[in-house]
Amino acid sequence: MDQKATLLRYLTIGRDDLLAKLDGLSDYDVVRPMTPTGTSLLGLVKHTASVQQEYLGSVFDRPSGLAGAWLEDDAEDDSDMWVAPSESRAEIEAFHRASARHADATVEALDLDSPGLVPWWSEERRHVTLQQVLVHLIAETARHAGHADILRELTDGSAGNGPGDPNLPDRTADDWAAFRERIERSARER
Repeated sequence: MDQKATLLRYLTIGRDDLLAKLDGLSDYDVVRPMTPTGTSLLGLVKHTASVQQEYLGSVFDRPSGLAGAWLEDDAEDDSDMWVAPSESRAEIEAFHRASARHADATVEALDLDSPGLVPWWSEERRHVTLQQVLVHLIAETARHAGHADILRELTDGSAGNGPGDPNLPDRTADDWAAFRERIERSARER
């Protein structure tokens, strides 16, 4: 597998992991704020898809044609981080998929050393290549997928990528409670 395919594979995994955190949850649970700063699961999906379409669209002069009130120049600050009542879950999920298709098409069309311009970055950093942007998006997507992991666990106790995830020990709910209690005792001893 070549380097571009490898980078795209990791970006795809991150996107899929993030979107999967919505599975089986109610519309309320995916939009409710779970942190003091208002972070929600669907808000993370919306934000990540919005960032992706900017970086793999505007930065390389490949407009996506994707629309949303939160993408307009006069949009409220941070409107890409939460879901307004007028925006549906289906709309945001469709936007996420469309953003991914457009991003993939950009990656396929360009070489890794293709130049781009990130106007919102400082002057000394704004001239980039496709490779730099892909690495940036992989990190951004992984960061938000990690946030989503925590929000999902706080919502319904689901952890990792579901039953059989090789990255999580096979523990019962009682085993996890005992493990957490052991960590809590250790923390208090400090």
